[in-house]
Amino acid sequence: MNMPLPKNNSVIHPGFCNFINEEVLPLHAIEPTKFWQDLEKLVSDLAPVNRALLATRDSMQEQIDHWHCAHKDQPMDIKAYEAFLREIGYLVEEGDDFTITTENTDIEIASLAGPQLVVPVKNARFALNAANARWGSLYDAFYGTDVIAKTDGLETDNGYNPARGDEVIAKAKAFLDEVFPLETGSHKDVSSYMVYYHHLLAFFEDGTQAGLKQPNQLVAVNGQRSEPEAILLRNNGLHVEIQFDRNGQNGEKDKANINDIVVESALSTIMDCEDSVAAVDAEDKIEVYRNWLGLMQGNLEASFQKGGKTHTRRMNPDRVFTDLDNNEYRVHGRSLLLVRNVGHLMECDLMQDAEGNFVPEGIMDAVVTVLIGALDLQREQGLRNSRTGSIYVVKPKMHGPDEVAFSCELFGRVEQMLGLEENTIKIGIMDEERRTTVNLKECIRQAKSRVFFINTGFLDRTGDEIHTSMQAGAFLPKDQIKAQPWIQAYENRNVDIGLRCGLPGKAQIGKGMWAMPDEMAAMMEAKISHPKAGANTAWVPSPTAATLHALHYHQIDVFAVQERLKTRAQANLTDLLTIPTIPASLTLSSQVIEREIENNVQGLLGYVVRWIEDGVGCSKVPDINNVGLMEDRATLRISSQHLANWLLHGVCQKEQVDEVMQRMAKVVDEQNKDTAGYRAMSSNADSVAFKAAQDLIFKGVEQVNGYTEPLLHAYRVKAKKAHS
Repeated sequence: MNMPLPKNNSVIHPGFCNFINEEVLPLHAIEPTKFWQDLEKLVSDLAPVNRALLATRDSMQEQIDHWHCAHKDQPMDIKAYEAFLREIGYLVEEGDDFTITTENTDIEIASLAGPQLVVPVKNARFALNAANARWGSLYDAFYGTDVIAKTDGLETDNGYNPARGDEVIAKAKAFLDEVFPLETGSHKDVSSYMVYYHHLLAFFEDGTQAGLKQPNQLVAVNGQRSEPEAILLRNNGLHVEIQFDRNGQNGEKDKANINDIVVESALSTIMDCEDSVAAVDAEDKIEVYRNWLGLMQGNLEASFQKGGKTHTRRMNPDRVFTDLDNNEYRVHGRSLLLVRNVGHLMECDLMQDAEGNFVPEGIMDAVVTVLIGALDLQREQGLRNSRTGSIYVVKPKMHGPDEVAFSCELFGRVEQMLGLEENTIKIGIMDEERRTTVNLKECIRQAKSRVFFINTGFLDRTGDEIHTSMQAGAFLPKDQIKAQPWIQAYENRNVDIGLRCGLPGKAQIGKGMWAMPDEMAAMMEAKISHPKAGANTAWVPSPTAATLHALHYHQIDVFAVQERLKTRAQANLTDLLTIPTIPASLTLSSQVIEREIENNVQGLLGYVVRWIEDGVGCSKVPDINNVGLMEDRATLRISSQHLANWLLHGVCQKEQVDEVMQRMAKVVDEQNKDTAGYRAMSSNADSVAFKAAQDLIFKGVEQVNGYTEPLLHAYRVKAKKAHS
């Protein structure tokens, strides 16, 4: 067993001490003794502030609970409610208009619009796949997904299907016609392409030729101009590479020898230390940090077996072309990597302070991820992340302006500690807690010289909506919650305030995740709404989804949309404060109630069993209809809080939920029966995962802010000990 090591007046976990001293600090010009002394001072100064902010959350929640209980069974008086929230400091006074002053953000943040991935950095293979998802094959994305229906002779069951291949090529060339149209004719009829001076010429079988309607869409070429190996086009700032190979699988039968069309896809990726990661102790945290170190050093590798062979993933190099003036044209080969730290709530065993308290995990994340991120800023050659000298930290689950200010103070102290220039660390504000939403302008003001990102997230935001208003009444079923005025006000207000604070050209306005990675046709129908709403990034669940969603940013000029939206009236605060409880005029049928419980319980059990037993923080979990949903802790938060709310208000009873849990445990066990090493819940009275799920529901009201981490961490530690 690892025994903690004394360092100055603190106690440091030995594995963590060795990792920092032996793997990280030798890459810096930082003397270890000074590093640990500075860290101890930072913790001594800021850990009490962190704990005081958490106490404020508790105090406000207690007052809100009392207010709702005092007004029970009375019609909701929004004006009185708003006045109360201002009185307790939950709602703060809005100051004068201002414009953010963030500097040195990379083009992926400042001036491009495109998809964003979120991936657990604890999984090296997933992290590398996401980092390399900057570019994706459009042919593969069309062929492998339901964007082209797998019916009527276009199935994919028995090896390569030539008919489906033809359909893929036709659809890809229709995309070229839409986004890179020729002066005359269609790309599907072109027999060859060549570059002539600064122009792309397309030749047809009848001997005619045509150029691009917008000649400046051609930016670079590879190979001979008369017979190029690749041509690089650009639209709305995004690149598309047409690759030629007369001997290629597709190129040999294509009229113009096009072998593939490669699309610039995931412009940025959040390497996640938080909701998609199950990291409960020093051992887990060191694994997270070590993978982040490999990404920042450019030497992370992951090997795996496939088809009886060993494959190794590494980070892709930049892509190099020749521009139209015969100069090098280099485009980034990887997503711009951001890192999401944990929030302010949890503490970790990496370090104990002088009083014997474990240190807030968010403080440790800030120090270590920035210490590692700063290595990228030292690099002049090889694989680089930021080309403008910035480190991008996404900060989740902050409650209001004071907590944003604290994060900025923390980042400032880390900069001083590591000798970084002021505002090197940029902050992404997750607009996913109610107190942040209603005070978003003032939250941005606190970070106006650092903010690079604001982002909405329905699941966490709804989980906090339920917990904050737990005593207000029973909430509507989840699907009906989505249709209530507050959610549209939330989504619109985020964009409205971001635009008024001058984010365009300096920072991102983002939208949340598409949760169904196998439902790409539906995603293509629905997710175009995000760029249309003025968001210059939105989350997708896979590299393939990033390639497909990238097409939306060719169809929509997001920055033009933002210009139009600047004059829109700001979304209404009254709508935002309207709590989506079941109105007195609506009675839910027993069938609706039962179905909602089943849906919540099945998804909750399916996620929890993997988190507790296997330490998997994000995975594709089959729902009650066997549709795979990409789920993380945000999904768990909304499901557990929704059930806790219904139990509190008598919509259902504990016995009913218990019975559903027993039934759904059998369903989840059946769904996982082919998973190697799976530990069934229904046949195991001592199942740690099942007990964790019970506590998440039945103790949901008393969980701080409705967060799932305290219970999950405690039960995961039990499971690790039991399986060790």
